[in-house]
Amino acid sequence: MRSPEGAVASAMERAQHILENVFGYQAFRHHQADIIQALVQGRDVLTLMPTGGGKSLCYQIPALVRDGTGIVVSPLIALMKDQVDALQQLGIRAAFLNSTLAYGEAQATEQALRDGSLDILYVAPERLLTARMLALLESSRIALFAIDEAHCVSQWGHDFRRDYQQLSILHQRFPSVPRIALTATADQRTRAEIIAQLQLEDAAVFVNSFDRPNIRYLINEGRNAREQLWRFLEREHPRDAGIVYCLSRKKVENTAAWLNGKGRAALPYHAGLTDEVRHHHQERFLREEGLIVVATIAFGMGIDKPDVRFVAHLNLPKSIEAYYQETGRAGRDGLPADAWMSYGLQDVITLRQMMQEGDAAEQFKRVSHQKLEAMLGLCELTTCRRQALLGYFGEAYPRPCGNCDNCLAPPQTWDGGEAARKALSCVYRTGQRFGVNYVIDVLCGKDDARIRHNGHDRLSTFGIGNDMSNTEWRSLFRQLIARNYLEVDLEGHGTLRLTGQCRPLLRGETELELRKLQKAEKTKKRRADKTGAMAPRPGDEPLFDALRRLRRSLAEAQGVPPYVIFHDSTLMEMARVRPTTLEEMRSINGVGEHKLSHYGETFLKTIRAQSEQALPEKPEQEPVNAEALPLD
Repeated sequence: MRSPEGAVASAMERAQHILENVFGYQAFRHHQADIIQALVQGRDVLTLMPTGGGKSLCYQIPALVRDGTGIVVSPLIALMKDQVDALQQLGIRAAFLNSTLAYGEAQATEQALRDGSLDILYVAPERLLTARMLALLESSRIALFAIDEAHCVSQWGHDFRRDYQQLSILHQRFPSVPRIALTATADQRTRAEIIAQLQLEDAAVFVNSFDRPNIRYLINEGRNAREQLWRFLEREHPRDAGIVYCLSRKKVENTAAWLNGKGRAALPYHAGLTDEVRHHHQERFLREEGLIVVATIAFGMGIDKPDVRFVAHLNLPKSIEAYYQETGRAGRDGLPADAWMSYGLQDVITLRQMMQEGDAAEQFKRVSHQKLEAMLGLCELTTCRRQALLGYFGEAYPRPCGNCDNCLAPPQTWDGGEAARKALSCVYRTGQRFGVNYVIDVLCGKDDARIRHNGHDRLSTFGIGNDMSNTEWRSLFRQLIARNYLEVDLEGHGTLRLTGQCRPLLRGETELELRKLQKAEKTKKRRADKTGAMAPRPGDEPLFDALRRLRRSLAEAQGVPPYVIFHDSTLMEMARVRPTTLEEMRSINGVGEHKLSHYGETFLKTIRAQSEQALPEKPEQEPVNAEALPLD
């Protein structure tokens, strides 16, 4: 009889075999091997792993190693088909159960589950929690439960789903079936709630590095934000797929129309569109190359498209968690990608107003305000963005990253103490009853009937700020609000009020170093780094393009996204290595046995044809000059 240690070793050997022969990779990354071993042993697991870090392998491989079917709980109904298509391309028996299936299709899938002829089944939480589905699971052999996007369980999270809080029933009804909860984003408070809500107190916890070294973080002040975005796209991503996030539906529509008018194919996505339109736009984004989706936060969770080369924000996100989750949709393939953002003072006012006007409990509002303050702090930093971003999640980064705007083009700072005292005094002397624009007009000495009517042209602060431009004053006020020297009275139409924190500053007891207003966007071009090149080597480009065309034609014939066939990174490796046999093709990352048998010869044919075209013509043989030959 095999010992428990021997059984685990045998299971891990099988896991390694599946990794190599099914998924086409040679080695596990991060904590994948430890996570898989814990699940194989029947333990519960909580894992935090960045987007693109290989979370799905952590439950897919043990689902194939253990007896029974792996049940994946996912809130992403619109994406289940693509996830199943990708697994079926690998020869894995995968299916989904959700409201998009016809009655007969659902019946067939349920029977396959009972018969044990499924490896992996995707289910939405609302369906899983029905009495009928729970009874079906009890009559089937279950290998494990994977709870994807586990941060949805937390009321403090940015993607709260009430159904997730009932998933503790899995522990109660199936105590012997191991569970794995996975997320890419969770601070300490959210982690604690995931553990409590899902009853994972005895789970093995694996927290991988939150760092995404292939993502370059760029944050700009919100002057002419659209034009800044256009210059960025023209310079860095003239033909790449990406996501542009906006705060409002109207801005989504206007920005998508503006991009289309500029010659870029862009699709809007927000909750105000019909389900059919949203689904159609999402399908196009997943299947076509070079498309831009302009969206509210209604778009994106679980997007598997690996070649999103940029995520742009035209408004300030509500929290660092939201920012990290949304920017993490770029560069899932590990190739360089950009997280670009432009934000301004109005974003701060609008978000605070939205939070204040909501019907949430006061404690939730306080936490939301704290998260917004942390996001503002990240924006106003003059030091490395990555160090601060990772520090928020409790991870120390030893040195400046060299791959964010503050590292690539260090911002200038200035002593803003005197200017801040002028601004704060003007807010006070105008009665703390006016908004930013009015106070700036007083500071700059504007000849205005409203100012004269209020008698503010006779104040000592009238005209004392005309040495600075309106734009410079707005930058200063934004930073004063971000640092909590001023608060915005959201019930008083955005009027400014002094906080208790400003007293030492007004007295000259503290110094205030501020970011100097950027005159122009001077971020350096991306440099080569350890994550690889943005594009294939110049000599490999014709072959890479030919392989992409082949991939697109195969994907269209099967009705699946191109990346389901092979990722760009796999095609780049093919173009670089130029395998000539199936055995050589087998060594390419991302080429498992199933894909090798289905696509190997087809891709080899294109590689051979392109290589033959690239061969130079042989020069005519010149006669040998015997006298030029060496004597020895």
